[in-house]
Amino acid sequence: MTNALNILDQQQFRAIATDTFRKAEPYPWLNPEGLLTSKAFDLLRANMPPLDMMKASFGRKRAHGQKPHDRYSLEYRPELAVHPVWHDFVAELNGPAYQEWLARLFATRRFRLSYHWHYAPRGASVSPHCDAKRKLGSHIFYFNTEDEWDRNWGGQTVILDDGGRFSRASAPDFEDFERSWTADAMGNRSLLFQRQGNSWHGVQALDCPEDRLRKVFIVVVNADGLGARLRRLFHRPDGY
Repeated sequence: MTNALNILDQQQFRAIATDTFRKAEPYPWLNPEGLLTSKAFDLLRANMPPLDMMKASFGRKRAHGQKPHDRYSLEYRPELAVHPVWHDFVAELNGPAYQEWLARLFATRRFRLSYHWHYAPRGASVSPHCDAKRKLGSHIFYFNTEDEWDRNWGGQTVILDDGGRFSRASAPDFEDFERSWTADAMGNRSLLFQRQGNSWHGVQALDCPEDRLRKVFIVVVNADGLGARLRRLFHRPDGY
């Protein structure tokens, strides 16, 4: 680690009230701006991993008849040959300040974090779904800016309210939901949400040019119960 740059803006984290997150509808979520310092955001964005490091996942069948979540992905590992700022970023995410913030909002300290990048091309989408029960939630950091991305191309995560009508083992379309909220995905923004039984979310199909990619870095907040310990024992990854 270089330790030359503060990645997380601690003042912004402290300013977020617990109730702002926990009392959000239809489940706990928030879409803050500026959790990364401006210098860190610019440096991280300028040094995203190249596409040739990513693994392509297209047309992969999902459970319950849901449409594929097409993307390129890369799971973070300490030995990855990425710019040092990314290792510094993960070190701060693994540090006490960020961990205490998550514990305060999620009301538990029993979690483990994993990390990955997702890049998505034209036509890719994330069909409405609820995350696996092994997850407590996710924190998505967006890395597209107005100088290379038009918000009309999409890429925003949509928070969906089913009014309790759908089983998580189903495949509704976006228009089937009673209400929705669209997270701002431009610039130094992120989205934190907590998985619950009705925590539906997705991303509409991208309408960007062929040479552009939606780029995000995702912190997965994994439950650290017996099931998680057994997965680690048998060397099974937490997954996405």
